[in-house]
Amino acid sequence: MARDPGRVLIFDTTLRDGEQSPGASLNLEEKLAIAQQLARLGVDIIEAGFPFASPGDFNAVQRIAATVGTPDGPVICGLARAAAGDIRACADAVGPAANKRIHTFIATSDIHLEHKLRKSRAEVLQIAAEMVAYARSLVNDVEFSCEDAGRSDPDFMYQVIEAAIGAGATTVNIPDTVGYATPAEFGELIAGINAHVPNIDQAVISVHGHNDLGLAVANFLEAVKNGARQLECTINGIGERAGNASLEELVMALHVRRSYYNPFLGRPADSSEPLTGVRTEEITKTSRLVSNLTGMVVQPNKAIVGANAFAHESGIHQDGVLKNRLTYEIIDARTVGLADNRISLGKLSGRSAFRARLEELGYQLERDDLDDAFARFKELADRKREISDRDLEAIVSEQVQQSDGACFSLRSVQVSCGTGLQPTATITLAGADGAELTEAAIGTGPVDAVCQALNRLAQVPNELVEFSVKSVTEGIDAMGEVTIRLRAGGVLYSGHAADTDIVVASAQAFVNALNRLIAGGRSQALHPQKGPLPVLGDMPLAERPRV
Repeated sequence: MARDPGRVLIFDTTLRDGEQSPGASLNLEEKLAIAQQLARLGVDIIEAGFPFASPGDFNAVQRIAATVGTPDGPVICGLARAAAGDIRACADAVGPAANKRIHTFIATSDIHLEHKLRKSRAEVLQIAAEMVAYARSLVNDVEFSCEDAGRSDPDFMYQVIEAAIGAGATTVNIPDTVGYATPAEFGELIAGINAHVPNIDQAVISVHGHNDLGLAVANFLEAVKNGARQLECTINGIGERAGNASLEELVMALHVRRSYYNPFLGRPADSSEPLTGVRTEEITKTSRLVSNLTGMVVQPNKAIVGANAFAHESGIHQDGVLKNRLTYEIIDARTVGLADNRISLGKLSGRSAFRARLEELGYQLERDDLDDAFARFKELADRKREISDRDLEAIVSEQVQQSDGACFSLRSVQVSCGTGLQPTATITLAGADGAELTEAAIGTGPVDAVCQALNRLAQVPNELVEFSVKSVTEGIDAMGEVTIRLRAGGVLYSGHAADTDIVVASAQAFVNALNRLIAGGRSQALHPQKGPLPVLGDMPLAERPRV
């Protein structure tokens, strides 16, 4: 791949770095649904996960590679530390994809070399070259990252980048790992690489950054002006700590301000050619899918995809918009796929229409899951006159959270509460063997009583750290979406559910969180951002590397 692909490549890491958001872990079916929608969105590269982390991560990356990695689809990428075991596992996982990439990394800052890697500069330089060469022997597309580039000595980093490209790296990634850079500094960093790395014309410059100071998007746009041609970002800006650069904000900034950015890509200012390959009309749909499956609510004032992004409260603004939308809107809401929900399904709708609409929304369910989701749809249609796309998303996002290996399934919920009464809940759960157990508990309210009864049944120590409920749509018959996060062993586990009865939704969300907690306790997953890492060959890598 040439240094300048002629446009800005969008590298989506929602399924890798985005999943590192506390409590945002996804199961296989959820990851696959998101990957399929990312392909519809038109991203260039999907970083599907960290294959060496666990068998679950490996299987998810491999399944995505086989399903989404078609010849005309996105590049499927896996993350690997600069270690032979990681790189081999990554190659095997992305192998089924027609277009595949290995993304390997090692730290280049002195603070990481001294305190984490305990390696000299010479050793890191050698490891980078050797591991990139090994990765290149397995695939033709290799990305190399200088972890903590923003705090690295530029002259040493130039040497490492030159060596990585010489060993076969086709993309070099410059991460602002701790979210510390300002736009001017980050732009100068990219400009310095362009000026001082002799073979930089043989690779694409990529950037990755975190939003700790709220500057990630601004930093990336400045990087584009200085020669970066790949942006690593996530849907809704999710990710560890304050998150990553937001895909929708980057894409729409380049879309709306195309005449400003065109000259930096060598185009006439008035060129109408898109700067990215993203289908902007899929942005809202993708945002909702990721929000539903992760349980991470998008803040109302979030740019591009927030509920208030195209709302006008001020009378002056309302008057102007009614006369001409351009008075107070710089984006046509239809450009990002925001339109009134189409009421196309009801209680008389059949399975084929239901499945077709789900596929339009980005979901492809296996037969059993489709049967269960269709049953939920019919049940809801009997209680709710109008079924919107948001209702369908809520139904299916809960359905894909269910896993075949779930320890518990909810059988029944009964609550008693009211003025002068002690809130009481009676819960029946079925175990993995089908045996049913029933427990009752008293709480400060019906949801508290439900949670106490579930904890007595499950007998799994945990701490409830978040409970949130929101309406899916307007109206008295709207479904309520509940997100619950449990903490156990210092790790957060999320559960998400929706129902017209928010107490039932709360119970199901709690059960989903419990199942994830139990599954997480069974698997000792290795993760690049969680826990100590083992010694791989003669390359000990300390805990918590952050690309």
